[in-house]
Amino acid sequence: MKDINKRPFSVKTIRFQDCDPYGHLNNAKYLDYMINAREDHLLHEYDINVFAMAKKEQRSWLVGHNEIAYLKPAHVMEEVSIETSLIDFTERYVKAEMAMLDKEGSHVKAVLWTKFYHFDFKQGQGIEHSPKMISLFENIKVDVVQESVEARARFLARNLNAPATVR
Repeated sequence: MKDINKRPFSVKTIRFQDCDPYGHLNNAKYLDYMINAREDHLLHEYDINVFAMAKKEQRSWLVGHNEIAYLKPAHVMEEVSIETSLIDFTERYVKAEMAMLDKEGSHVKAVLWTKFYHFDFKQGQGIEHSPKMISLFENIKVDVVQESVEARARFLARNLNAPATVR
Protein backbone atom coordinates (compact mmCIF):
# COMPACT_ATOMS: atom_id res chain seq x y z
CA MET A 1 0.00 0.00 0.00
CA LYS A 2 1.40 3.40 -0.95
CA ASP A 3 2.10 5.98 1.72
CA ILE A 4 -0.55 8.64 2.09
CA ASN A 5 0.75 12.09 1.23
CA LYS A 6 -0.59 14.38 3.95
CA ARG A 7 0.91 17.52 2.39
CA PRO A 8 0.60 17.36 -1.39
CA PHE A 9 1.94 20.30 -3.37
CA SER A 10 1.88 21.55 -6.93
CA VAL A 11 3.56 24.32 -8.87
CA LYS A 12 1.45 26.97 -10.62
CA THR A 13 2.33 30.00 -12.73
CA ILE A 14 0.80 33.34 -11.78
CA ARG A 15 -1.05 34.63 -14.84
CA PHE A 16 -1.26 38.18 -16.17
CA GLN A 17 -5.07 38.38 -16.08
CA ASP A 18 -5.04 37.62 -12.34
CA CYS A 19 -2.73 40.51 -11.44
CA ASP A 20 -3.13 44.20 -10.64
CA PRO A 21 -1.43 46.96 -12.71
CA TYR A 22 1.73 46.52 -10.58
CA GLY A 23 2.07 42.85 -11.52
CA HIS A 24 1.01 41.54 -8.09
CA LEU A 25 -1.52 38.73 -7.78
CA ASN A 26 -4.92 40.20 -6.92
CA ASN A 27 -5.87 39.43 -3.30
CA ALA A 28 -9.05 37.58 -4.29
CA LYS A 29 -7.16 35.43 -6.82
CA TYR A 30 -5.04 33.87 -4.07
CA LEU A 31 -8.22 32.02 -3.07
CA ASP A 32 -8.74 30.75 -6.62
CA TYR A 33 -5.18 29.45 -6.98
CA MET A 34 -5.15 27.77 -3.58
CA ILE A 35 -8.64 26.20 -3.73
CA ASN A 36 -7.94 24.95 -7.28
CA ALA A 37 -4.73 23.36 -6.00
CA ARG A 38 -6.67 21.66 -3.18
CA GLU A 39 -9.20 20.30 -5.69
CA ASP A 40 -6.33 18.91 -7.79
CA HIS A 41 -4.71 17.36 -4.71
CA LEU A 42 -7.98 15.73 -3.62
CA LEU A 43 -8.34 14.15 -7.06
CA HIS A 44 -4.74 13.05 -7.63
CA GLU A 45 -3.76 12.07 -4.08
CA TYR A 46 -7.02 10.74 -2.59
CA ASP A 47 -9.16 9.93 -5.67
CA ILE A 48 -11.88 12.38 -4.57
CA ASN A 49 -13.50 14.13 -7.52
CA VAL A 50 -15.71 16.80 -5.94
CA PHE A 51 -17.40 17.65 -9.25
CA ALA A 52 -18.24 14.04 -10.17
CA MET A 53 -19.50 13.55 -6.63
CA ALA A 54 -21.79 16.57 -6.90
CA LYS A 55 -23.13 15.44 -10.27
CA LYS A 56 -23.50 11.71 -9.57
CA GLU A 57 -24.33 11.64 -5.86
CA GLN A 58 -25.82 15.13 -5.44
CA ARG A 59 -23.47 15.82 -2.53
CA SER A 60 -20.16 17.57 -2.09
CA TRP A 61 -18.62 20.34 0.03
CA LEU A 62 -19.46 24.03 0.10
CA VAL A 63 -17.12 26.77 1.29
CA GLY A 64 -18.43 28.11 4.57
CA HIS A 65 -15.52 30.18 5.84
CA ASN A 66 -12.19 31.53 4.58
CA GLU A 67 -9.34 33.10 6.55
CA ILE A 68 -6.21 34.25 4.75
CA ALA A 69 -2.95 35.83 5.82
CA TYR A 70 -0.87 37.58 3.17
CA LEU A 71 2.88 37.79 3.80
CA LYS A 72 4.62 38.45 0.46
CA PRO A 73 3.27 39.27 -3.00
CA ALA A 74 3.12 36.76 -5.83
CA HIS A 75 4.14 38.31 -9.15
CA VAL A 76 3.01 37.92 -12.74
CA MET A 77 4.60 34.86 -14.45
CA GLU A 78 6.17 33.72 -11.17
CA GLU A 79 6.02 30.01 -10.43
CA VAL A 80 4.68 29.31 -6.96
CA SER A 81 4.36 26.12 -4.94
CA ILE A 82 1.03 25.46 -3.24
CA GLU A 83 0.97 22.94 -0.39
CA THR A 84 -2.37 21.79 1.03
CA SER A 85 -3.44 19.68 3.98
CA LEU A 86 -6.41 18.74 6.13
CA ILE A 87 -6.03 20.38 9.55
CA ASP A 88 -9.41 19.68 11.18
CA PHE A 89 -12.67 17.82 10.60
CA THR A 90 -15.93 16.83 12.23
CA GLU A 91 -18.85 14.71 11.07
CA ARG A 92 -20.08 17.69 8.99
CA TYR A 93 -17.10 19.75 7.86
CA VAL A 94 -13.43 19.66 6.91
CA LYS A 95 -10.93 22.46 7.40
CA ALA A 96 -8.08 22.69 4.89
CA GLU A 97 -4.88 24.67 5.03
CA MET A 98 -3.38 25.95 1.79
CA ALA A 99 0.02 27.62 1.80
CA MET A 100 1.43 29.46 -1.21
CA LEU A 101 5.22 29.60 -1.28
CA ASP A 102 7.80 30.70 -3.82
CA LYS A 103 8.84 27.86 -6.14
CA GLU A 104 11.94 27.07 -4.06
CA GLY A 105 9.88 26.94 -0.87
CA SER A 106 11.97 29.59 0.86
CA HIS A 107 9.29 32.27 1.38
CA VAL A 108 5.64 32.04 2.45
CA LYS A 109 3.43 34.24 0.31
CA ALA A 110 0.06 33.49 1.88
CA VAL A 111 -1.73 30.94 4.07
CA LEU A 112 -5.43 30.16 3.68
CA TRP A 113 -7.68 28.23 6.04
CA THR A 114 -11.00 27.16 4.49
CA LYS A 115 -13.85 25.34 6.19
CA PHE A 116 -15.86 23.20 3.76
CA TYR A 117 -19.28 21.93 4.86
CA HIS A 118 -20.54 18.57 3.58
CA PHE A 119 -23.79 19.22 1.76
CA ASP A 120 -26.58 17.19 0.15
CA PHE A 121 -28.04 19.10 -2.80
CA LYS A 122 -31.16 16.91 -3.05
CA GLN A 123 -32.06 17.56 0.59
CA GLY A 124 -30.79 21.12 0.51
CA GLN A 125 -28.94 20.73 3.82
CA GLY A 126 -25.71 19.74 5.48
CA ILE A 127 -25.03 16.05 6.04
CA GLU A 128 -22.57 13.85 7.91
CA HIS A 129 -19.53 12.31 6.28
CA SER A 130 -19.53 8.59 5.60
CA PRO A 131 -17.45 6.30 7.84
CA LYS A 132 -15.12 5.75 4.85
CA MET A 133 -14.49 9.51 4.59
CA ILE A 134 -13.95 9.86 8.34
CA SER A 135 -11.39 7.05 8.15
CA LEU A 136 -9.55 8.82 5.32
CA PHE A 137 -9.62 12.11 7.25
CA GLU A 138 -8.12 10.42 10.31
CA ASN A 139 -5.25 9.15 8.13
CA ILE A 140 -4.45 12.43 6.36
CA LYS A 141 -5.06 14.99 9.11
CA VAL A 142 -2.09 17.18 10.00
CA ASP A 143 -1.93 18.52 13.54
CA VAL A 144 -1.76 22.31 13.77
CA VAL A 145 -1.34 23.94 17.17
CA GLN A 146 -1.65 27.57 16.12
CA GLU A 147 -5.08 29.05 16.81
CA SER A 148 -5.11 31.67 14.05
CA VAL A 149 -4.12 31.73 10.41
CA GLU A 150 -1.85 34.71 11.12
CA ALA A 151 0.05 32.79 13.81
CA ARG A 152 0.24 29.77 11.51
CA ALA A 153 1.62 31.87 8.63
CA ARG A 154 4.32 33.33 10.88
CA PHE A 155 5.16 29.84 12.19
CA LEU A 156 5.47 28.42 8.67
CA ALA A 157 7.62 31.37 7.56
CA ARG A 158 10.02 30.71 10.47
CA ASN A 159 10.13 26.94 9.92
CA LEU A 160 10.26 26.48 6.14
CA ASN A 161 13.42 24.40 6.21
CA ALA A 162 12.25 22.26 9.10
CA PRO A 163 11.21 18.63 8.54
CA ALA A 164 7.60 18.13 7.46
CA THR A 165 6.76 16.72 10.89
CA VAL A 166 7.51 20.14 12.40
CA ARG A 167 5.59 22.11 9.80
